[in-house]
Amino acid sequence: MNKVTGVVLAGGLARRMNNQDKGLVIYHNRPMVSYAVDALSKVAAPVFINANRNLAEYRQFSCQVITDKTDTFDGPLAGILSAMEYVNSGDLIVMPCDSPLIKAKHLQKLLDALSDEKIDIAVAFDGERMHPVFLALRSDLRQSLEKYLAGGDRKIILWLKQHRLVTVDFKDHAEVFLNINTLSELDALENSRDE
Repeated sequence: MNKVTGVVLAGGLARRMNNQDKGLVIYHNRPMVSYAVDALSKVAAPVFINANRNLAEYRQFSCQVITDKTDTFDGPLAGILSAMEYVNSGDLIVMPCDSPLIKAKHLQKLLDALSDEKIDIAVAFDGERMHPVFLALRSDLRQSLEKYLAGGDRKIILWLKQHRLVTVDFKDHAEVFLNINTLSELDALENSRDE
C-alpha cells in the first residue's frame, strides 16, 4: 500500500473575506479547517496544515503546521511544494481549508484514480470544470514543481497539465466543492444546511 500524506491548504490571504484566516472562520460551530483535517485523517497519515499566519491556532488541530518557503503568499502550489519537502515517498492528497462539505469518500475517489501507475495527478472535475486544489499526486513531482515556481509561474492548472493528468468525475456530487470565499457565502451555506 502506497503511503499517503494529507495536506490542507490554509496559507492564503483571504482578501475577499476581509483578510480573515479562512481556515479559522467558524462554520456550524467549528473552524472550517477542522472539516478538512477530519476528512483527510481518514485516508492519509500524517496530515499537514499549510498555513502562513496564526500558526499557534493551527497547531491546536494535532497536525504538523508547515509554512511556504517564501513570505510572498505564492498560492496553492507553494503550499504543496512545502508539503513535498516533508515527504520522501508515496502520494499526496490535497484539499483547501474552506470546503467543509468534502468527506473522506470523495478524497478516496481521487486516490483510487491515482492507483494507476501511468497517472501522475488525479484532479476533481464536477462535470463542467476542474477543481485544481482537490487533487492526489505523486510526491516525486517535487523537482518539477520547484522548477515551475522558480520560473515565476503560479497557475496551478498549467502545472498540472504538464504531467500525466486524469480528471475524476464528481458531477453527481458537484456541491461538495463549494468553497467559502466571503462572509455572505458562509452565511448562505450555513442557512441552507439548517433548512
